[in-house]
Amino acid sequence: MTKKITIQKIAGYIDHTNLKPNAIENDIKKLCIEAKKYDFHSVCVSPVYIELASESLKDTNIKICSVVGFPAGHHRTEVKVCEAEKALDAGATELDMVIQIGYLIDSNLKAVINDIESVARICHHRSALIKVIIETAYLSRKEKINATNLILKSGADYIKTSTGFADSGATVGDIKLFKQILKGTHVKIKAAGGIRTYTRAVEMIRAGADRIGTSSGVSIVQEENRIKLY
Repeated sequence: MTKKITIQKIAGYIDHTNLKPNAIENDIKKLCIEAKKYDFHSVCVSPVYIELASESLKDTNIKICSVVGFPAGHHRTEVKVCEAEKALDAGATELDMVIQIGYLIDSNLKAVINDIESVARICHHRSALIKVIIETAYLSRKEKINATNLILKSGADYIKTSTGFADSGATVGDIKLFKQILKGTHVKIKAAGGIRTYTRAVEMIRAGADRIGTSSGVSIVQEENRIKLY
């Protein structure tokens, strides 16, 4: 039997996100108001807005997520480490970092795992979660498998499909592939990129996603409510 997902359940999967380059303070305040109204798992904001989000949500259980090496992943590892430290100092409790995608494609796997481990070490020392973005739109199946195995070895907490800045985002096929490799391990899956409807979010969850990254959290919850009414 297919599991039913209630409004509370779907909201609890969602990292309510605004990483737009033109986002202003009022946009982030609105994001936080929506997160409180619908009880989303977290808000995901750019590093400059961590303090604002943290202050806005200080009396809630909603997590503060931010990004590292975003969106291309080409920052030097030491810069990513510094960025992670500053984000955690500012109040973030979850970080989504972009891998060195070019290194992965070049099969420089040692450099990729060092990149992940260096940031993961900082996060875990501070009791924060790290989600690793591999940007699936640019990768072959073999590269996706390599990335998943590296994340598993690195001790990171999540594999995440996409930044939302590439030409395409999460696919059910990618989520199923990750789930197959990670079955029985500690690593969870975050689907992101192009998830704008309740139906699409549910597809990702049923395929194996543990978290949904989207800027459409409100409409997803509202769509579920309409489905339940009719």
